[in-house]
Amino acid sequence: MSVTREVALEELKKRIKTQNLFKHCLACEAIMRELACYFEQDMDKWGICGLVHDIDYEDTKNDPSAHSLVGAKILEDLGFDKDIVYAVKVHNDAHGLPRLSLLDKALYCVDPTSGFIVAGALILPSKKLSDVTVPFLLNRFNEKSFAKGANREQMKACSELGLELEEFLRISLSAMQKISNELGL
Repeated sequence: MSVTREVALEELKKRIKTQNLFKHCLACEAIMRELACYFEQDMDKWGICGLVHDIDYEDTKNDPSAHSLVGAKILEDLGFDKDIVYAVKVHNDAHGLPRLSLLDKALYCVDPTSGFIVAGALILPSKKLSDVTVPFLLNRFNEKSFAKGANREQMKACSELGLELEEFLRISLSAMQKISNELGL
């Protein structure tokens, strides 16, 4: 590993000031680590990839065509592994770049899933991840008015990993529940 989590976190904190975006990055890190465990991959590498995937978002949020290209360049300049740099670059559909590795495919479907799960927690009276269930999420999945920003097609791309949506949501929810205190949910 060329860059440690501590360094990755420090670089992220320099560039991300929005609390919700920072929590999104933590949630993606947790899900990516859980998926790495599931697929017997490098948990640290996958986690770091999830952590830094939106490192450029506050600078590029108004220019979707730049998002992830700028982030990939930042990560490349900082010495992140090439596979992390590429996964970050291709997680934005705007560029039409192919997702080649398991890492690329995982990050792509994880990105909207964290927000979808947060939305699930926020509509519950408790506003707690511990009260969210996979059946609850599956029931909400086809509701167009629920978590509008969570791209369902992107989430369904978990099939590229060989996972059914139900299993993917189970892994993702479990990962986020483990860090619920950090997420404030």
